[in-house]
Amino acid sequence: MAARPQPSIPKSRSLGSVANGSADSQGQWGRAWEVDWFSLASVLFLLLFAPFIVYFFIMACDQYSCSLTAPVLDLVTGRARLADIWAKTPSVTKEAALLYATWVTFQVALYSLLPDFCHKFLPGYLGGVQEGAVTPAGVVNKYQINGLQAWLVTHLLWATNAYLLSWFSPTIIFDHWIPLLWCANILGYAVSTFVMIKAYLFPTSAKDCKFSGNFFYNYMMGIEFNPRIGKWFDFKLFFNGRPGIVAWTLINLSFAAKQQELYGRVTNSMVLVNVLQAIYVLDFFWNETWYLKTMDICHDHFGWYLGWGDCVWLPYLYTLQGLYLVYHPVELATPHAVAILFLGLLGYYVFRMANHQKDLFRRTDGRCLIWGRKPRAIECSYMSADGHRHHSKLLVSGFWGVARHFNYTGDLMGSLAYCLACGGGHLLPYFYIIYMAVLLVHRCLRDEHRCAHKYGSDWDRYTAAVPYRLLPGVF
Repeated sequence: MAARPQPSIPKSRSLGSVANGSADSQGQWGRAWEVDWFSLASVLFLLLFAPFIVYFFIMACDQYSCSLTAPVLDLVTGRARLADIWAKTPSVTKEAALLYATWVTFQVALYSLLPDFCHKFLPGYLGGVQEGAVTPAGVVNKYQINGLQAWLVTHLLWATNAYLLSWFSPTIIFDHWIPLLWCANILGYAVSTFVMIKAYLFPTSAKDCKFSGNFFYNYMMGIEFNPRIGKWFDFKLFFNGRPGIVAWTLINLSFAAKQQELYGRVTNSMVLVNVLQAIYVLDFFWNETWYLKTMDICHDHFGWYLGWGDCVWLPYLYTLQGLYLVYHPVELATPHAVAILFLGLLGYYVFRMANHQKDLFRRTDGRCLIWGRKPRAIECSYMSADGHRHHSKLLVSGFWGVARHFNYTGDLMGSLAYCLACGGGHLLPYFYIIYMAVLLVHRCLRDEHRCAHKYGSDWDRYTAAVPYRLLPGVF
């Protein structure tokens, strides 16, 4: 399942290759150097409207019981004005500001000050100090992988409070949901602005910076590849995983607690959403080392796209199913609930096994079995920006022989299960599957555009061997 999918925009045509290699000309990994008119228009659109989109969904639940059409009809017919809607929107409060500041500070402390100990007693878990992929400039960064530990500590404290200490209500997140939105926006814009200034004045690696010549594109897509403070605080890894993804399951638990408070019970649909999304979150942190090799870490520079997206877009729009179920509790018939659970688990299995097959193939250099057979691969080579030529292999066995991005297919199956758990009463909870479909299709195209530059004729041989991207026989 896609690790962070924030709002996605098309890249410039001048994009080169990415994480696994480089273009024919050096320095073309990551985001574009130059910006065409379509990329610039996309950037401006998202900068202007992505915050409004988040506000619209949250406001619709708060004031219109999660209806997306009712506020539009009110405005069109004159029954309400924008000023009226805004006046009813809760503003930031001291309580929310203190809560959010405490939350972020706590996650920074867990990330920076508490070295991982989970890898010492959890068989199969790979944590502690790990190396990332080579950057465009040939740098190999080291990371302190301790996200699972942070998740466990955070949720242990949450459970201790809920069942023993009662320092605060388990509904605290829902109760301050909109005031917390303003706090998240403040952090998102603050960190995005800081890393842009940092890229000009004191970049972590000047050779891994990209200046497009356009202020808005630089702000959106980022200049620095891996901005850091000190040796270990990596902005990209922290904001991709913490605080948003650690908060994801806490947010859902708070929604479930609110449903219990309002209706005296937690519906099976709320349980399904909590369980299926918790599986995804735990998978993310269990495989955080593997995440160092993904597009988010290996390809994207750190700007507003990741900074604001991780602070606002992810925690507020990825949790819409739980929020919707607070306002519209849905009790599914047992066969429907079982079918949705099966779809979600099947999607997770496909997603996880596809990624496992690729990781196994890489770790063993192909000396393994996939589906009981020796794997087949396309031999290829690429050159990094430091002028060194590297050799690699593209897997064409197992799920990777079915489609070139079959892990995304599993991701979409799981995403659909989240939405189906909410029934068919409103469109709002289905935003997630629509967004994920657009995002992952675009990711396919981004990745393949870069790989075509990176591998050249070797990529042509690969696409001939595996002709479909997501759905065999369809796309």
